[in-house]
Amino acid sequence: MRIAAAATALLALAQPAQADDCTVPDEGTAPLRRAVAQVKYLPETEAWAEHMARNRMVVQYVLSVDEPRRIGGRCYWPVEVRAGGRLWKRFFVRPGGGSAVEDRTASSR
Repeated sequence: MRIAAAATALLALAQPAQADDCTVPDEGTAPLRRAVAQVKYLPETEAWAEHMARNRMVVQYVLSVDEPRRIGGRCYWPVEVRAGGRLWKRFFVRPGGGSAVEDRTASSR
């Protein structure tokens, strides 16, 4: 009985660490698409992308899963938003979904 309780406690403690693992989940392209969508559909990003499209600029979303960043002990993937080869903003997104955090040091307006 004690072994089962100890194993359950260890599994409960291990789950948060797994959730913050920076590896790409084995779910096909869905996690990658979700990460880009978190940034692409922000109201400010949509407005900027629309402005760029009116000026015939191609907008690119660059997700770098091979360059994860730990912020407050949590894993984030960088997503850069570019047009005309120039960086507009960089965001950090959680691999499992959630919020997008703007990298204020990388933005150019």
